[in-house]
Amino acid sequence: MRQLPPRHVERALGFVLSGVVGIWGRRWTVGTRLSGGVVAQSDETAAHPVLLGYQRLSEMVDILPDPREADTASAWGMYGALLSHESRNNTVSSGSFILHSQYTPAGDQPDAIARLVAGIEGGATHQTLKGITGSGKTFTMANVIHRLNRPTLILAPNKTLTAQLYEEMRQFFPENAVEFFVSYYDYFQPEMYLPASDSFIEKDSSINEQLERLRLSTTKSLIERRDTIVVASVSSIYGLGDPDDYRALQVHLAVGAPITVDRLEQRLINLQYGHADRRLKRGTYRIDGNTVDIYPADSEHLAVRVTLNNGVISALGFIDAASGRYVRDTDRYAVSPKTLFAPSHTQAAAVADQIEVELEQRLAQLNAENRLAEAERLYDRVTNDIEMLRTAGYCSGMENYASYFSGRDPRLPPTTLLDYLPKDGLLFVDESHVMMPQIAAMDKSDRARKDTLIDCGFRLPSSKHNHPLTLREFEKIKPQEIFVSATPGEYELRTSQGRVVEQVVRPTGLLDPVVEVRPKTDAMADLLVEVRARVEAGDRVLITTLTKASAEELNDYIAAQGFRVRYLHSGFKTMERTEIFNGLKSGEFDILIGISLLREGLDIPEASLIAILDADRAGFLRSASALIQMIGRVARNVNGKAILYANAVTPAMTEAIEETASRRRRQIAYNEENHVTPASTGQTVDAETAVEETDSPHSEAFCENLQELCERITDEETRLLAASDAQDEHGMDESRLQLDKLYRQFIYV
Repeated sequence: MRQLPPRHVERALGFVLSGVVGIWGRRWTVGTRLSGGVVAQSDETAAHPVLLGYQRLSEMVDILPDPREADTASAWGMYGALLSHESRNNTVSSGSFILHSQYTPAGDQPDAIARLVAGIEGGATHQTLKGITGSGKTFTMANVIHRLNRPTLILAPNKTLTAQLYEEMRQFFPENAVEFFVSYYDYFQPEMYLPASDSFIEKDSSINEQLERLRLSTTKSLIERRDTIVVASVSSIYGLGDPDDYRALQVHLAVGAPITVDRLEQRLINLQYGHADRRLKRGTYRIDGNTVDIYPADSEHLAVRVTLNNGVISALGFIDAASGRYVRDTDRYAVSPKTLFAPSHTQAAAVADQIEVELEQRLAQLNAENRLAEAERLYDRVTNDIEMLRTAGYCSGMENYASYFSGRDPRLPPTTLLDYLPKDGLLFVDESHVMMPQIAAMDKSDRARKDTLIDCGFRLPSSKHNHPLTLREFEKIKPQEIFVSATPGEYELRTSQGRVVEQVVRPTGLLDPVVEVRPKTDAMADLLVEVRARVEAGDRVLITTLTKASAEELNDYIAAQGFRVRYLHSGFKTMERTEIFNGLKSGEFDILIGISLLREGLDIPEASLIAILDADRAGFLRSASALIQMIGRVARNVNGKAILYANAVTPAMTEAIEETASRRRRQIAYNEENHVTPASTGQTVDAETAVEETDSPHSEAFCENLQELCERITDEETRLLAASDAQDEHGMDESRLQLDKLYRQFIYV
């Protein structure tokens, strides 16, 4: 049997990931309302990867080429300039969401907000927000959260989109707890066996301590605060420790509370915190007489100083963990566990005994079937794990023994992040046309991989008990749900049962691009004419092909004509991709050639032309949904145009063209009626531009009036919806005017 090195792993994963369909998606907010930007936070937490569930395979490899996926180790490097935000856990909050924005809802946003809020309050379990590129779907989501005032989970298909949404929500809600929850691995390769080639791939992983700290901060906020928004990837459907156990382990500190230094130290040890003699690190504490300094595992740079006198906490405050400088007082603080799960040595030894019993039973079965090679392999592997558990308290691949450590009935769904979200919480599924197939595929791919390992003697049958939520399990435990997508899939439309809210009119007045179909004959000559005109006007051009080879060949051809051009495909690392995107925006070159990389995720208002080559080719990359997404890449430019080069008009092309034309007609009518002049959204900000935080100087009276304003907005929205359903244009205009006045009081401008 041969063993595959990591560089061959991506090919080997093909059969496991064959059930995963879809491409990654994302969306940007209205105009210059929000700029691109990603925030992560640093950490030094020393956590062992036990029972957090191995994370989805598709977060680690490119199922389809995308500018935001693969090589997450280097991806997090580009966020370094923004690693400077302390957790909102350490801020004082009224418990209500306070939305900050320079704008109020406009275009189709007021109607969309009203319908979504009415649906949630009416008990709707599923709704769909069908919003086009640039219509401000994120701002609509933020307004719904602000209105409903419920803890909220937002799911996104990949780490980079999750980080983008996280930053956008942080800008909207700087006073509230906005958290980030993704896989804490920079790289994760699960163990795998390929019977056809008798090849075994060992488990390999690299933990990102920054991401682990953010995961800990997420669970802490959900346990302690209702004004919490969590932006998460599909990692949220994998196993976590039980929230009740988490609450029971927390050490609650308060001025005047009775506790001794010795007792406090013992409680911290129970949380897996270590003793530090001099320099504090995350997850450690330091004792100096009657003073105990604690550096919480979920904190970025603040430590907690506890002063005790006569067995009572006399003072409590925050200090800078690095310098020791006193920052501010606090009345209370809850110290949370260092990891979301970490078994004691005693527990590991007890679990080893249980594993040994299952091993004997499985060996007896394999021997009875005369499968001696499999029995020998299983005996060697599992007995080694048992020995490690008894001597070291852990072993590689502890996630395979999750059911023994948790003690949870294997017939029940695993405990996940969704169990930390209150029952009255709210769930948004962003880019749902990608996210829902991804959720459905996770358990299937996990089960296929483990069935092979179990059948071939690499793992015990109980290893299957640690699995991501199935789609059915997800639907049973999730709260009220809103799907968000420009091109929602059949699943979302079916489960929404007609509750589909459209957001077609952009607040900026921008129209969907003009779409033209031109023959492939002499396509290159025609394309060069169009490219030259756009470049001379100072605009950017996007071109999509179908293969890496054709992208590179086209790049060479256009460069030979004297143009500044670059190409992009899945062979580029994340940092390289970021540099290329920023180079296009800043004008270092004028033309970018790609494959599906250009379908979703590019916020480049400087681009006024997208040329789609071989638009009539059958396949996923030229489906109606794909074409609509690609056409939308130039929707942020007032001169946006999409040229589809094809010798025949396919049904997919017809659907995309008709959808775009329908949107343009509606947008033009709105602009004419409301005297709106379209304008490009302006320059975007690259991923390394940090967002400066500001204080929140609003008065207490502002917070006190929120409930009354919310009720008045609800009443006015009821009138707006009634006028909309009756096609009463005058009534709709009057309601929109009144809502704008109310929003200016309700949103902290």
